[in-house]
Amino acid sequence: MLHQQKLRFSTTGRGTYNITQQINDTIEKSGLKSGICHVFIQHTSASLILCENADKTVREDLDAYMARLVKDGDSLFKHKDEGPDDMAAHIRTILTQSSLSIPVHKGKCDLGLWQGIFLWEHRTNPHKRNIAVTIMGE
Repeated sequence: MLHQQKLRFSTTGRGTYNITQQINDTIEKSGLKSGICHVFIQHTSASLILCENADKTVREDLDAYMARLVKDGDSLFKHKDEGPDDMAAHIRTILTQSSLSIPVHKGKCDLGLWQGIFLWEHRTNPHKRNIAVTIMGE
């Protein structure tokens, strides 16, 4: 069986947003008990990560590291159509992930104890983000 659904999230700007519950809710609505859940973000300036879900400083440290690695407004960048964070956001997305595949067990994501699914917003301003969820299984 196959189930697909689009989810829409609002961000308040750069940072990580835990979307694990919304993904699990989507799996539950599908009625599938085992299989695979594929999550895909339909944007080039935000990404998906599987990360620590208990201590938010892990994600804060990731954001700080990424800010050092890819600086907003770097003079190297030619693409500046939407501001100084525009090209940096594209690079951050390419360095991370646009999709995740997660096993489904007993009708929910079969994640480790300290794992969560996060939307990582790379832009400094608020955005609406679309995520396509495809669940395959039985």
